[in-house]
Amino acid sequence: MSVLVNVIVMLGMLVIVPAGLHLMDAVELAPIRRIWLLFAVPGAVSLWLPRSTSAAVLAGLYALGTLALAVQAPRRPARTRSPTPAEIAQLTALVTPCVAGLALVAERAGHELFGFGLTVLALTVPHFHFVGFAAALVAGLVCRTTAGAAGRFAALSVPLGTLLVLAGYFFDDWAELLGALLLTAGMWTVALLTWRDVRAGGRDGFTRTLLAISAAVLVATMLLALSWALGEATGLPHPNLTWMAATHGLGNALGFALCSVLAWRRLKETTA
Repeated sequence: MSVLVNVIVMLGMLVIVPAGLHLMDAVELAPIRRIWLLFAVPGAVSLWLPRSTSAAVLAGLYALGTLALAVQAPRRPARTRSPTPAEIAQLTALVTPCVAGLALVAERAGHELFGFGLTVLALTVPHFHFVGFAAALVAGLVCRTTAGAAGRFAALSVPLGTLLVLAGYFFDDWAELLGALLLTAGMWTVALLTWRDVRAGGRDGFTRTLLAISAAVLVATMLLALSWALGEATGLPHPNLTWMAATHGLGNALGFALCSVLAWRRLKETTA
């Protein structure tokens, strides 16, 4: 499982986050966009080293990059008194990689942070790249593009669901289940709006195909997330972590996140 998780995390560090940052129209993010790989490459290298001080130091460089993103979050809504749902979603996308960065440093150092085992910490890293950064980013983009209550619901439920899942790590499995329910509702709304509205506005067949794949994959991957959270809370049979990494994790990374950011980059280029 570790090899698969490492590959997924590298995709998030080296492709999804920098591509996603280019989809955020914010002048203040330009400096971090230009130097992002200076943080991401050491973080990616740390994944393949044995747990050690050296690996933790390299992971720490990546954590500094995620912190640089997070400190931009409170500065963005300062321009407006009440951030829109789309803005809230994109602020969430800026903050969540910091959770991944902290977990990465602890896991690479072999330290069970806040009592969480090393396996949980290792899986927290991809979780907050894809369910955190990518999901919130795309929800915000969908909200900006589509009018109506559904887009606003998606943009608000994804950040709130992510927060509840994080709270479930510290409190109990029922909070995580509630977060998974809300997150699933939000991501299924993203899938519906992507399929029904955004895909229809695609300029070419390849872009529409990418959007269709991202929407379809979300239906399956979030159903897997629900089954796992329900099993953890109730004790019912559910997929193990290895199976979740190979299905839910890989599906979200390739089918949802990668296809989404590629499609939105193409949409942005054609409307520029």
